[in-house]
Amino acid sequence: MLLVVAAFIVAFVLLLYMISPLISPKPLKLNGAHVVVTGGSSGIGKCIAMECYKHGAFITLVARDEHKLVQAKKEVEKCAINDKQVVLCISVDVSKDYNQVESVIKQAQEKLGPVDMLVNCAGTSISGKFEEVEVDRFKKMMEVNYLGSVYPTRAVITTMKERRMGRIMFVSSQAGLIGLFGYTAYSPSKFALRGLAEALQMEMKPYNIYVTVAYPPDTDTPGFAEENKTKPLETKLISETAGVCQPEQVAKVVVKDAIVTMGLFRTIALFYLGSFDSIVRRCMIQREQSKAADKRE
Repeated sequence: MLLVVAAFIVAFVLLLYMISPLISPKPLKLNGAHVVVTGGSSGIGKCIAMECYKHGAFITLVARDEHKLVQAKKEVEKCAINDKQVVLCISVDVSKDYNQVESVIKQAQEKLGPVDMLVNCAGTSISGKFEEVEVDRFKKMMEVNYLGSVYPTRAVITTMKERRMGRIMFVSSQAGLIGLFGYTAYSPSKFALRGLAEALQMEMKPYNIYVTVAYPPDTDTPGFAEENKTKPLETKLISETAGVCQPEQVAKVVVKDAIVTMGLFRTIALFYLGSFDSIVRRCMIQREQSKAADKRE
């Protein structure tokens, strides 16, 4: 029986691999394309910008911290393949004021031309038990992780429709595929991106605009390091079962627009749920035993 199941899984993966060229759009030629990357001053966003620059793209980096943007610009520029390429930096909070976001995107297009690809990578994460997370943090997560992708997308979509071409990428998370212990504020904000992407793709496909969602696992970024400082034990143990990816690895996958690969993440992730539940249950029992021991003392 196990051999039959294994054979079925292998056959399914091979089938997806074979038909993916038939159902996927033609790859976007990045040489000379204008790519806008939000959250581009560090982590996955910066590495995506570097990867695109290696293919000859013109880059607009968008982030809040001007100092980090300047440093990121220098790193991206080292990846140039010709002397015509340009890296533009724009400091703005993409989650606050749509009109401001629209204005800076317009400025970027005036300088580097229409946006061919938008990578929505701006985001943040917090972890904690539901009743211990401050209420306003739930709002913050939705503003940064969801609206922070809605606003830039809304700002570029009209021009893309007029040109009948474009690519929109949303960087979600494995926690945007399955809800995990400690991510009651974070997971819903990443789940929302999937719903947005699926609905938007249905609207945009007739205009030759394609939408992709990336679901990277834990990645070694400054944000991840900061998040680890306050993670509940259960969340840490769950995180450790999957290991940590490097941002350069994630960037290569995202830039290749690997829709099939990202789709398989959800299937693979389901296998972890059983072990995750066991971890949570074990931690609960240990905590109750510890409390009981304290009372006896």
